[in-house]
Amino acid sequence: MGQQSGRRAAGSWLSGPRVDDVAAKDNEYPGQDLGLPADGPGALASGWRRCGGLLADWLMAYAVAFVFVAGEPTVEAKLNAVAAPQLAVWFIIGVFTVTLFGFTPGQYVAGLRVIRVDLAPDENAQLRAAVGIVRALVRQLLIVVIVPALINDNNGRALHDRVTRTAVVRSR
Repeated sequence: MGQQSGRRAAGSWLSGPRVDDVAAKDNEYPGQDLGLPADGPGALASGWRRCGGLLADWLMAYAVAFVFVAGEPTVEAKLNAVAAPQLAVWFIIGVFTVTLFGFTPGQYVAGLRVIRVDLAPDENAQLRAAVGIVRALVRQLLIVVIVPALINDNNGRALHDRVTRTAVVRSR
């Protein structure tokens, strides 16, 4: 008996953090409780697609940051000095492009966009797509911490999206 309860106790934390939603348990597909379609434009994006968009954004920020450290004497010095400017460029581009367009350049390439999910599905699509600067800023701040991006709910949305009541969906 002691061994059995020990397995249950270990299994509860070994399986990782989980955010439970009563409504999400009854979903036929991820995003149904958010009023999103099962497939196609407007459906929740897969983790791989989101990672591809993030990689494209990160590489673009690296290229821009590399220009800022062009005055460094050696290539090794440039590579060592690029980390902080890269994070700053990525952060600023992320906040402003999500605020203005609803997607980052990398998300655009990956066919993604960020939308609000706190509105009813039948409300104005234009309003639902407008994330706003406050949500974009909080979302980007939480992504910098990285841990929120690793904690997902039953829909596959990361913690930073749950906090800001947003979702990354397919745009095409």
